[in-house]
Amino acid sequence: MNSVPASESKKKANRLAIRFVILLVGLYILFSQGNVFMYSVTTSTGRYYNQTIADHFNYIQWLRYALIIPSTWIIKLFGFYTVYNEIDVMVVNGPLLSINYACLGLGVFSFFTAFVIAFPANLKAKFRLFLIGTLLIYTLNVLRIAGLGLLLGFFDSQRDNFTYHHEVFNLIVYLCIFALLYFWMKKNTKQTNFLKKTI
Repeated sequence: MNSVPASESKKKANRLAIRFVILLVGLYILFSQGNVFMYSVTTSTGRYYNQTIADHFNYIQWLRYALIIPSTWIIKLFGFYTVYNEIDVMVVNGPLLSINYACLGLGVFSFFTAFVIAFPANLKAKFRLFLIGTLLIYTLNVLRIAGLGLLLGFFDSQRDNFTYHHEVFNLIVYLCIFALLYFWMKKNTKQTNFLKKTI
């Protein structure tokens, strides 16, 4: 049985690593800038606004509703009267939370999706990772919005002290995602030895 020379094996691993990084960066730019473009297309004040696309293909607003509605339910469970519209969650005698583009977590979704596609693993494992990661990001975002509404509802004197919640949320989500990716890669690199050869 012929063994592959160490130098050739290393070159192959390096090519695989370079391909992964290029694909990851390229897909992340494509997804993140694509979302920014779609936001402009579906927002009435956007530079590329299109009424037809905004009416029928506005996934950004669909995601916003998917965050607003369960967050409102959670806040109501704690006894607050809460109303919402297309963008805002208003806690009566509490805060007004505006769910703008930056609150949707599309940057995190873009990175995560790019990683899942770029990483060399079998399709079934990738699909399972995508479902788990997407659900994790979404759930953390709902809890962030609901938690902020509850925190500022209970402690109204602290409403000016949580201006960095986006940064805190991003830090927590990225830590959770990197932990998920680490354990997933550890499990799914036995066949390709990608992790061992490139770190």
